[in-house]
Amino acid sequence: MFTMQDLRDHYRFTDQDAELLQALQPLAEANRERFSLELYDYLYSLPETATILNSSNRLRLREMHNHWFMALFSGTYDNHYMNHLTRIGHAHVKVGLSVHYVNSAMNQIRHFLLGLIDVNYTDREQRRTLREAIEKILDMNLDVMSTSYREEEMKKVFVSRKVETFLIKATERFTYGLNLALVLALAGVSISVVILFIWDIAHIFEGNMEKGILSALGSLLILWMMIELMDNEIKNLKGGKFNILVFIGVIIVAMIREILISTLRHDDLTTQAFLAGTLLILGVVYYLVSLAQKDTLKN
Repeated sequence: MFTMQDLRDHYRFTDQDAELLQALQPLAEANRERFSLELYDYLYSLPETATILNSSNRLRLREMHNHWFMALFSGTYDNHYMNHLTRIGHAHVKVGLSVHYVNSAMNQIRHFLLGLIDVNYTDREQRRTLREAIEKILDMNLDVMSTSYREEEMKKVFVSRKVETFLIKATERFTYGLNLALVLALAGVSISVVILFIWDIAHIFEGNMEKGILSALGSLLILWMMIELMDNEIKNLKGGKFNILVFIGVIIVAMIREILISTLRHDDLTTQAFLAGTLLILGVVYYLVSLAQKDTLKN
């Protein structure tokens, strides 16, 4: 949830803007009745808003609109002011007023205020700064009021926001737990691969030099795969992004190991050509994915 200071920062609403609006207060007071008449003429011209403005609440609503109008030029725009706007937005939702009519009414008010500035200020630079301040405060008002409608839509979609928040947090923790379990499993498998590597080295001292060297090289490749997978999962646990290149690289390493084993088995040329072709395709895929990731980072 944004604070009023956040809103001011996002719309670049400065203290100078606040002072400019406060300087307009006498002009706004002098034209308050005219504002009320023009606004209600517009609202009564629309059947959807005219039904809301019945005789029982007409005076109360007009007084509230006048109060909101003068608050635009108070010069004080803090969280209390923002809470007041939020209550207005909730009131619009409660009476069933579409956000479309809030936007259209705000457009009428915008034209009214900009017209006042054009008529009463002759200096071009002064008109520009005043118009900018008016635009900012009206946009901020509309932003806060529109938020009430978004919150209402969220309530329609979800049965309970508390339940929804609980489920999301529980799922995130469960996923984190699975990733942690995966890292531990990879660590366990890596230890097994180290033992396998030592076993392959033992074959060298037994006199089977070729088999021992190739098997040890295959074990090292598997160990490298495990290190890359663990590193990727650890980054994921720390909030890093999923890196598809790691998994393609793991498949490439596995394919290289399979080629080494195929050489030891003295497989036929068709099998070895198939493995080499698959490795070539994986290399092309790895290259294309790496290019796509570089383009994404540039953009």
